[in-house]
Amino acid sequence: MGVALATTGTDADADADADADALEASLAAYAAPPLDLPPFTRAELERWFRGGEPEADACEHLLAWSARAAGALDLAIGEGLHALRHGNRLAELGCHFDDYAREVLDVGKRTAENLARLGAELRTRPLLREALRSGCVRIRAAETVLPVAVGEAEALWVARASVQTVRELEGAVRAAREGQEDGEEEWVQLRTHLPPNERLVVDEALAVGRAHLPGSTRIEQLEALAQEYLGEFSIDGDSDETRPLGPGFRACGQSARRAAQQAEDDRWAERPSVPELAALDVPFDETSTAQEVDERLRALARLRAGWDRLIGFCGHAVKRSGMHVLLGYEGFRQYVEERLGLPARAVEQRVALEERLSQSPALQEARRQGLSYEKLRVVARLPETDIERWIPQALGVTCIALKRAVEGEHERQMRARRKLVVPLPRRVAVLLAAAIEAVRERFGRVLSTGTCLAVVAFHFISSWSGADKRSKTRSQKVRERDQGWCQAPGCSHRAVHSHHIEFRSHGGSDDPTNQVGLCAFHHLWCIHGGFLVVFGRAPDGLTWLLRGRVWEGPLR
Repeated sequence: MGVALATTGTDADADADADADALEASLAAYAAPPLDLPPFTRAELERWFRGGEPEADACEHLLAWSARAAGALDLAIGEGLHALRHGNRLAELGCHFDDYAREVLDVGKRTAENLARLGAELRTRPLLREALRSGCVRIRAAETVLPVAVGEAEALWVARASVQTVRELEGAVRAAREGQEDGEEEWVQLRTHLPPNERLVVDEALAVGRAHLPGSTRIEQLEALAQEYLGEFSIDGDSDETRPLGPGFRACGQSARRAAQQAEDDRWAERPSVPELAALDVPFDETSTAQEVDERLRALARLRAGWDRLIGFCGHAVKRSGMHVLLGYEGFRQYVEERLGLPARAVEQRVALEERLSQSPALQEARRQGLSYEKLRVVARLPETDIERWIPQALGVTCIALKRAVEGEHERQMRARRKLVVPLPRRVAVLLAAAIEAVRERFGRVLSTGTCLAVVAFHFISSWSGADKRSKTRSQKVRERDQGWCQAPGCSHRAVHSHHIEFRSHGGSDDPTNQVGLCAFHHLWCIHGGFLVVFGRAPDGLTWLLRGRVWEGPLR
């Protein structure tokens, strides 16, 4: 399906409206059916699925159909996201890539990165691109063979991807790459009791870490604490990531890398075939302006949202009922990858949210009022009794602002309960576990995880708090006032520069009210690139203009 968007009129606004109308008309065939989808109750699931009602088969068929449509849209979105990274397009739109994906397209950072990488790599893989566009190869299979489908080997891998299971392809790709790592980390959760006096020590150590590691995250600061302690008190220097982590650490989701290979022969029940959908032919080329790319991506994202709603709804029903097991799949992840042909993680997140929605009238009301998927995921972390009062705030702010507010509320609750909960990559958890073990060995008795963490933190404070006696620079003071975050609307990145609102070359002073903390992108590319303007008095009296219009962030 082609999308012709060229216009020759002299009225730019009229041309833009005509382009938008043509785009919407061209994409109409890919719109999701307008179904009323209330959350399933457990009684309905029992009656439909375990009772063998025809609605069960219809729901599973709808799920597979939705997956085909979503895959076709994802390919077009991936090519658009790749185009967005070229030249000054992101600066013209005033936001980072990940912020744009989250706030405008309602797509998480990891999914957006994967789609953009796919869109970029397919430019040099014409056979794989055509196979994807025609529906001969599904997006999960294409992602699997992408690293090896190059040069003369591309045709072979495309042929294999069209007939082999994802599991077979993963094994073949591993063999072809001679055991290279896939680069995806396993995450765990540090969870411990932390009384107020120990919490103060840990907070102070993290503050010292921020001072010496500008722009660092809490994970990086905890890593620095562990490294400092192990540098002096290591008991064995063992950094093996397979070592036991101890009772303070818990699994945080499923690792992408299986602990053991499952059986090679896959046998599952044959299901009625679902017609493949060819990918949309939406032009994203070098001549497209940032606004045109933005407009086309927004239109694709609106379509994607409808199909994603169906995938979450039907996926929850299938998983909850266990229908995927009855069909012969070993788990829901395998069902998603093989039957649906989609990346499992994104579908699992959708299904998890649908499960939460089925139990939460407040969350259902939030969705009825128009809360986006990414915002729903944020407020779903709140207790049921708190969700309703958060809805008005959630509707009026960017997703990143909502996330920070909810995380702040969660942090206050954890403090009140004297708990510390931090998700960590396993490599950092290994360092912390080794440091905790070293504390217990040094003191000769079993101490709680929280107490051990406080000892590690106190050692870091003793080592580093007096290491730099220099007074803070103006830039450091400004960024500290702004909590270390870039103040451009909707930005989720750390502030690394202090920008003079009225340029010093124009007579602006060094007063803190004339300075604002910014990330390098918004400072150098957006403001000094001439796309973004800020004026007023910091921190609370600022107005932002993007291409002459008031800018409140990348909104849907």
